[in-house]
Amino acid sequence: MSTLTLTQLEQTQDFIRRHIGSDAEQTKAMLSDIGAESVDALIDEIVPSSIRLSDLPNINESKTEVKALSDLKALASENKVNTSYIGLGYFPTLTPNVILRNVLENPGWYTAYTPYQPEIAQGRLESLLNYQQMCIDLTGLELASASLLDEGTAAAEAMALAKRVSKNKKSNLFFIADNVYPQTIDVVRQRAEMFGFDIVTGAAETAADHDVFGALLQYPGAEGEITDISAIIADVQAKKGIVAVAADIMSLVMLKAPGELGADAVIGSSQRFGVPMGYGGPHAAFFTTKDKYKRSLPGRIIGVSKDTRGNSALRMAMQTREQHIRREKANSNICTAQVLLANMAAFYAVYHGPKGLKTIANRIHRFTDILCLGTATKGLTAIHQNYFDTLTFATDNKDEIVTRALAADVNLRVDQDGKVGVSLDETTTRADIQQLFDILLGEGHGLDVAELDAKIVASGHSSIPAELVRESEILTHPVFNSYHSETEMLRYIKKLENKDLALNHSMISLGSCTMKLNATAQMIPVSWPEFANMHPFAPLDQATGYTKMINELGDWLVELTGYDNISMQPNSGAQGEYAGLIAIQKYHESRGDAHRNVCLIPSSAHGTNPASAQMVGMKVVVVDCDKQGNVDLVDLKTKAEEMADSLSCIMITYPSTHGVYEETIKEICDIVHANGGQVYLDGANMNAQVGITSPGFIGADVSHLNLHKTFAIPHGGGGPGMGPIGVKSHLAPFLPGHALVDFDNELKGNGAVSAAPFGSAGILCISYMYVALLGKQGVTDSTKYAITNANYLAHKLSQHYPILYTGNNGRVAHECIVDLRPLKEASGITEMDVAKRLMDYGFHAPTMSFPVAGTLMIEPTESESKVELDRFIEAMTCIRDEIRKVEQGEWTLEDNPLHNAPHTLADITDAGWDRAYTIAEAVFPVAAAAANKFWPTVNRIDDVYGDRNLICSCPAVETYIDSE
Repeated sequence: MSTLTLTQLEQTQDFIRRHIGSDAEQTKAMLSDIGAESVDALIDEIVPSSIRLSDLPNINESKTEVKALSDLKALASENKVNTSYIGLGYFPTLTPNVILRNVLENPGWYTAYTPYQPEIAQGRLESLLNYQQMCIDLTGLELASASLLDEGTAAAEAMALAKRVSKNKKSNLFFIADNVYPQTIDVVRQRAEMFGFDIVTGAAETAADHDVFGALLQYPGAEGEITDISAIIADVQAKKGIVAVAADIMSLVMLKAPGELGADAVIGSSQRFGVPMGYGGPHAAFFTTKDKYKRSLPGRIIGVSKDTRGNSALRMAMQTREQHIRREKANSNICTAQVLLANMAAFYAVYHGPKGLKTIANRIHRFTDILCLGTATKGLTAIHQNYFDTLTFATDNKDEIVTRALAADVNLRVDQDGKVGVSLDETTTRADIQQLFDILLGEGHGLDVAELDAKIVASGHSSIPAELVRESEILTHPVFNSYHSETEMLRYIKKLENKDLALNHSMISLGSCTMKLNATAQMIPVSWPEFANMHPFAPLDQATGYTKMINELGDWLVELTGYDNISMQPNSGAQGEYAGLIAIQKYHESRGDAHRNVCLIPSSAHGTNPASAQMVGMKVVVVDCDKQGNVDLVDLKTKAEEMADSLSCIMITYPSTHGVYEETIKEICDIVHANGGQVYLDGANMNAQVGITSPGFIGADVSHLNLHKTFAIPHGGGGPGMGPIGVKSHLAPFLPGHALVDFDNELKGNGAVSAAPFGSAGILCISYMYVALLGKQGVTDSTKYAITNANYLAHKLSQHYPILYTGNNGRVAHECIVDLRPLKEASGITEMDVAKRLMDYGFHAPTMSFPVAGTLMIEPTESESKVELDRFIEAMTCIRDEIRKVEQGEWTLEDNPLHNAPHTLADITDAGWDRAYTIAEAVFPVAAAAANKFWPTVNRIDDVYGDRNLICSCPAVETYIDSE
């Protein structure tokens, strides 16, 4: 018999101890090293008592994985997933199982970080380049980004681009065609309001009747109609306007490319290329434009450069983290993409190839022809005779049709004016068409799908006008024509995965990025059909399970943040900032204070803060920091008082971007409030708050939460993310609404910030599971152990490197900054050299040169064990010894393993190796690196060459062969 108690036996299923990396013995050893009696005693030293919560948060107790999954499955079963023909940019799709299992459900793809260190990200960079090539081919334009957040926000970015590049500088008017998707119009209107642009909507052909700087057209239109928009585009351009076209990606397989019709920019969603609807997301939007507008293209672009051996290598080009350079002058506040979903769409195109995509598109279109002909023969005629996959009917028995549809578990699109719409997709079958005849016409119609198909073939009639039939080739690059068997596709996916370092290999200790465990149990529900296959505009009574899950997660987040309400709509941290600032501005307007437009931002702030402020029309005023990295209270008070009449808010990160709990945070809030402003507390560092303090308790009015950081949604190689905002009650009436879904009557009429009402709802189940599994004790322990790990690491590294900022007791918060500037001055070795050398030890570099140039910001997270921390410490210690050899002249600045890092197989198989250090020193500097070697596939990449010779489409296949 076991001597353990029943409680101890039950703890074998306890998730908390699986999430937190170090066990009791390891924790004791770390505490002994850093000189703390206990974890709680250490926290008492670090977190100001004035902001400490007295009790654990009032949320659930920790659940086992079995219980949490069972409970969530019960909620999921309350969703009623009807066959959806709603369309409007969201379609049922078939995710090839080889992509589902080996990309979406594979931690090698979903736990990777943004490719800021491209030498160990060549796999996803190649896939993203494929995505860009796919978008370029289908849209007929010259340059594509690596994806944006969704179609609505991409359209808003297109409007902003139009304003930047239009030569009609005197115009402040933007035109939106009235057949653009309504949710897109909603998002663009909200963005225009904050930019101070005027909006006019009307029939597309009237666009040039107005003096506009730009126009947005839809192709095909929301009701399915296909029209030749080339003359409209030319007329707007003749008046110096810029034309963006929102296009359906599947239709572009058959339709003439918008670029060939003259469009300046093309945007849309790649969702129907194998990505589940997920109740609205996450999905990768595409954005293409003319080469001459490349400097204004929002988001990220993957470009081709070369490494030190002259081999082709990929990297992020130009726009990489531009917010941190241009700040309030940045093109947009976008700091992320939808990499995981863009990769899925790219792999979908690779797997099917041009022939497969044409087969899919033709099949969808043929079914639409059959449906159109069949209904017409019975007197129900579609209002448009030129279409791709969508038919709209004006009928006098709408309610009867809808009743039959719902009885058959089918959702149609029902417009407010009584029209009924049907959008078909790749999952549609012959049986579905037969069922649609029954729904639209009633039983007894006598129509037969095969007979109708034969008539269509015999007639030779085409519902796509001849002048709009695509004649240009698509996807001619070999990558889209080589991997059509599952065996070949599987190997291609694996080949790319092997080039990328992700959390399944080693710790990724990026400061302010919180790369923690994304537990398998948290990820499993993402693929459940009850969550994956729900259309975002399905009737709310069909989404009961989603509603309950979202509301329960919302209640937990309200409790953990100390706020009164929350909006799940923002689908990135930057979008959360934007939505929070909108709420502040609209609150001021409601009080007659519309003139308040000054945003105070500390000099240490994330670059997205000033970029977001400019997006809502604010004037950014920088507040100084003192030598310890804290906000300079004297400077803050002076500026707040000077600008009291126009002060809107302050944006501040807590703990500070320097990794320290500022003792004066409550005083900062009081100063801003006393001068009429609001406090926006950036949620980037919430992993140092949850359970021990909260923004609401501190005194803030609004915060966004990076669910892809603190609440365990994985980073996906650079996205997806979620950035819901918590607000105090006075800001709650100003949260985002939605044009199509009245999910909260109080928000009706408020503009949207994302295309779907709950943003990327399909991944909210991850954060739901995270909180359910950890419970009140677990989320609090996570914060405490994150702080403990950071202080252990800071203590050990301080014996070799200066730690730039510490609190009053010489401690750090959940991250620390290692100052490499003195070493650079003494040896010439740069922070870049250290970052690249870490790859040879099997690690991704910490955050480099932010928030202070010449430094590394390190955040180990609670999920890492002492064993992994010690492995990282060993690597950094050895690197310090290597730098010392350069300082002492044993190695020259040009010939040392740091300057030449990372080292590849090409290096060690080079017969001409003549370096001052051995091959073993280069690639196996410590035993741990030899035991689990990760090989970078390219040498150090030349960033300058890549920007000067911008190539953002797939090179010839020989380039890949030569570089492998």
